Amino acid sequence: MAENSILCSVSGLTLNLFTLFTCLFVHCNSVEQPGGYDTFTISSFKYPETQIRPFDVRYIRVDLPPWFSSISIALMSSVNLDMKSFQTIPKSVLPIICFRDGSLPLPDVSDTSLKALVGLSNGSFDGIQVLQNTEQCYPVPRNMTMRLTNEQISARVLYFGLFNGVGATRTQSKMIVRGHSYSFAANISVEGCVTSTMQGQYCNQTVEPLSCGLSGNRSGNGSVSGFFNQSIVSCRNNFETSCHGDGEMKVYSLEILRIAEFLTISALNVRLRPLNSTRNSSEIDLMCFARYGAMPSATLHDYSGNLNEAPLVVQSPKVGNWYISILALNLSKEIGGSQINVSKVCYSLELQELECPLGKAGPNCSSERYMLQTVLRKESTPFESYYLPYDEKVMSDAANFLLDPLLSNYSFGGGQDTWTYFLLEIPRGAAGGNLHIRLTSDRKINYEIYARNGGLPSLVNWDYYYINKSSNSHGSTFFVLYNSSEEKVDFYILYVREGIWNIALRHLNSTGGTSNGQTIMSISLERCPKRCSYHGDCRSALDASGLTSYSFCACDRNHGGFDCSVEIVSHQGHVLQSIALIASNAAAVLPAFWALRQKAFAEWVVYTASGISSGLYHACDVGTWCILSFGVLQFMDFWLSFLAVVSTFIYLTTIDEVFKRAIHTVVAILTALMAITKATRYMLLVAFVLI
Repeated sequence: MAENSILCSVSGLTLNLFTLFTCLFVHCNSVEQPGGYDTFTISSFKYPETQIRPFDVRYIRVDLPPWFSSISIALMSSVNLDMKSFQTIPKSVLPIICFRDGSLPLPDVSDTSLKALVGLSNGSFDGIQVLQNTEQCYPVPRNMTMRLTNEQISARVLYFGLFNGVGATRTQSKMIVRGHSYSFAANISVEGCVTSTMQGQYCNQTVEPLSCGLSGNRSGNGSVSGFFNQSIVSCRNNFETSCHGDGEMKVYSLEILRIAEFLTISALNVRLRPLNSTRNSSEIDLMCFARYGAMPSATLHDYSGNLNEAPLVVQSPKVGNWYISILALNLSKEIGGSQINVSKVCYSLELQELECPLGKAGPNCSSERYMLQTVLRKESTPFESYYLPYDEKVMSDAANFLLDPLLSNYSFGGGQDTWTYFLLEIPRGAAGGNLHIRLTSDRKINYEIYARNGGLPSLVNWDYYYINKSSNSHGSTFFVLYNSSEEKVDFYILYVREGIWNIALRHLNSTGGTSNGQTIMSISLERCPKRCSYHGDCRSALDASGLTSYSFCACDRNHGGFDCSVEIVSHQGHVLQSIALIASNAAAVLPAFWALRQKAFAEWVVYTASGISSGLYHACDVGTWCILSFGVLQFMDFWLSFLAVVSTFIYLTTIDEVFKRAIHTVVAILTALMAITKATRYMLLVAFVLI
């Protein structure tokens, strides 16, 4: 079942990416909506023309409620690239647009998404490595018109980011930013269905909500812990039976409100109409397609199966809206050389959810489950927090907790591996944060960690996992492992999705027994991973909609990367670069000596002061020594450099001394204004040359 689920999800993701890529580079005309359908505009945003400077980024968030039918995106930019030229441009200067479902894209971490881009341009999909990596990046087109429906994407949150160059150098601090800027403007519109029972891109597909109710408790002796209160929630269609013909599809909706162990979909009392049909109902294929958060189809679904052969079982379904499509096949037969539909198939649809009681989870509801409370950090930026269990065994003022007392009672006995679950919530607007998970122990850690958004993780159903240093989700774009060993586990989930996250610990019982050591666990939501590796500053910003706060590292001159862990300039290279940069200002000695011999004392003062201030500025700029604040030294360097050039030309002129003093005064004022207002801007340099 897991393999079928993965194959179905890959095919769905592949179709989505193909649609998206086609719309990016081929002008996609939206299909005109037929009249007579009840749709309305949920939201419409117009983003004015915005300039993106080199190494800069802009994020945009679009909320897609469950009743949305389609989203239309129109993007206009000043970029003029074709399919051939972008492959020759370095990624560090390439304008890129990235899409991600549920959280912000971050192409600096890994080049997986960019490899997928190259693969797509050649007509293959080799770049898609893992299902949890839904980020895809493309060169920014000059014009793009894209329309995606609720049959193509899930009803959650869609983010896209516009980058002017990606890679480790994007976050590196630079004295002078070089490169080309580009502008973009966007119109985004989200359409929805007026009636909840009518969905689809034109709101013309009837969706029947299933009626659910508690049907009883399951009890037995299969639970090792002796806990027997497993609740069964049964859901049925409103009519006793449903009938449809060959190739006709019916869609049902279901909302899962609580964590469930599994969801079973069955078709009962399958029969043909009319009753005197010569065919047997066992010859009919009653195909079921299930999908989380979006309309399923035969080509786009998460799970599928023939209900006339066996029920469809979804292990650990996610909390939220599910859609189930039923398609009847093989109802027609050949009469006179043509296929004629001679009957209909009727059935009763039944769904069952197995839910565990509060505090329990896993097979037979035998594992412990803890809901973690959010504790905000003192004097921190928004959403920075750590998570602790609601338990008297945990100190309320601690930032971590002792793990061993919280494990399932039978974790150290019975000779079998056991699970313990922790649930936490990432609040709305915090998708720009990073989930930090750590385990430390004075003995060898004997746990595996699995994390999943929206549902319980398992060995075959997870978003991220850690078994050991060599077996984990390190290939995923948004999983970063730090300094892990046999006694320590330390990793981040970058730009974590909003909603409920389930962290599962699988305890591996060893035959050699356990020591008396202790294991401490820490789960926190942090703004910048690893505190920017102590090589930069953590800064916060809002996306264009103002609904999501995100953080990023501004690294020093020698480091880059999303966490400033990439050494771009080595220590030896930094020393040589600093010496060369500071020593280069000794060139001011020559004009100063010449001015002194000519008894041009005013020019001598300017040349000498310019050389000294430039040396002090560059010494501060490379991190050697700052005699004054950086802003003051930068102003003095730029201003005196401008003044030195102009003073030389004034000295060489043959006009009267009165006019020289007047020009000197005017130039001093103008160059001071130039130096204080972005001295390296192109237009100011042109103005300086004209002066």
